Amino acid sequence: MKPVQPKKHLGQHFLTDLNIAQNIVEALRLPGGVQDVLEVGPGMGVLTQYLVQHPEYKTTIVDIDRESIAWLNEHFPQLEGRVLLADFLKTDLKTLFSGPFAVIGNFPYNISSQIFFKVLDHRDQVPEVVGMIQKEVAERIAAPHGSKTYGIMSVLLQAFYDIEYLFTVHEHVFNPPPKVKSAVIRLTRNQVPQLPCNERLFMQVVKASFATRRKTLRNCLKLFNLPQEVAQDKLFDKRAEQLSVQDFIQLTLLIQEHAV
Repeated sequence: MKPVQPKKHLGQHFLTDLNIAQNIVEALRLPGGVQDVLEVGPGMGVLTQYLVQHPEYKTTIVDIDRESIAWLNEHFPQLEGRVLLADFLKTDLKTLFSGPFAVIGNFPYNISSQIFFKVLDHRDQVPEVVGMIQKEVAERIAAPHGSKTYGIMSVLLQAFYDIEYLFTVHEHVFNPPPKVKSAVIRLTRNQVPQLPCNERLFMQVVKASFATRRKTLRNCLKLFNLPQEVAQDKLFDKRAEQLSVQDFIQLTLLIQEHAV
């Protein structure tokens, strides 16, 4: 069977460096005895070949590309029944996995943010993620508050996960080479089962705060119709990037209590 041709419209850039592939797989730690591993966008199986070397893993792979799926079925017969032709973003993960599972992959750049938001929706089932993504996105996710790259994804993911920027990957180890550098990050579920505030409101507050990030929170959060005495709190003098996750929780609790 001929090698799979990377498809631009699917954002495919196949990793060709086997040492890097092995390092990505070895970054998985599978906390708490988790066995199920879901690989997203396996392409021609550069990561898969190392995942299947771990007999303790129950590996499932999902790809939207029919050509890749045909290749993977031929080359990984031991994964029979667990090579899925599907769109990860539309896959019902609760049906696919009844218990916890880790997520790994060389994520397509064009949907990497959406992959992390889907992980966030399933945070009670996903204790760990190891992913290779665009370096700029990795830096944004891992950025501390006060950084210019700190944003919505930083806050929402850091509320529920410990983020580690593991290493940078250069363009020349891909086919075709992307125009940007990549990076591998690891997300590990933290010890916060749920936030001490309304989580839906928390997400609304974070998104509204960064909508016009140069403005102070007093201007960004007018839509919540806070009483004037509440809006005079010094917290509202700051811009969104200056607030930690805990600050956003406090802000949400304030709005919960006083919004009219």
